[in-house]
Amino acid sequence: MVSRNVQLVLHYDGARFSGWQRQPAERTVQGVLEDAVAKLCDAPLPVVGAGRTDAGVHARGQAAGVRVPVKWTAAALRRSLNAILPDDAWVAAAYDMREDFHPRYSATARSYAYLVGTDEHAASPFRRTRELAWMKPLDVGRLSEAARLVEGDHSFRAFAVKGTAPATDDHRCIVDSAAWLPRDGGLSFEIRANRFMHHMVRFLVGTMLDIGEGRKEVRTITDLLGAADNADVSPPAPAHALYLERVDYPPDLYLGS
Repeated sequence: MVSRNVQLVLHYDGARFSGWQRQPAERTVQGVLEDAVAKLCDAPLPVVGAGRTDAGVHARGQAAGVRVPVKWTAAALRRSLNAILPDDAWVAAAYDMREDFHPRYSATARSYAYLVGTDEHAASPFRRTRELAWMKPLDVGRLSEAARLVEGDHSFRAFAVKGTAPATDDHRCIVDSAAWLPRDGGLSFEIRANRFMHHMVRFLVGTMLDIGEGRKEVRTITDLLGAADNADVSPPAPAHALYLERVDYPPDLYLGS
């Protein structure tokens, strides 16, 4: 089959998905996408994601790749998928990509945001399912200092679920930027890195919230970045306030760029 390599940029509400990866008897993002693509193309075709998001995690810029019959333009595929996808998944954009494009291995960076609501209205049912309602005082200066320590090339073994990466993996990630930013009604922790370990952002947020509340010292971040395991990390922050914002690729992988 002569095929076209297409990148899909996806938005989804993770509340009713059991994560990205297709699983037997579970509703997943990959599952509903592959079902929709199969319906359009009259054949089962794999949809490969840039990474796996956990159950409950949202996306405003997840990337996925699919090879479809060449008759499908990227624009036509996007329109047709959006006509049949469920209302909690949407294709925001579609691009023709070079043959050597791979949604996971070609990515140069990924960006996440974690939303924390700090005003009284964060407890509203319209907000508490999309951000973490935090009613206790937070020292933003301490949060910002902790975030700065995360930047750079570090081993994040202490901020990862044990056993989810090969024993030979050094758990090193290069964090280009990490910051707590003000937003209407609260704060957003925003981080960009070349790769992320399993639960890494949620472990970082959980630990930094303990620091911002005064339960731990800022130097805890430095100690954990040098730790051999995750025994002393704070519990991970809940999944429902985490968003995959963007996946970056080299511009020359885009056809027509």
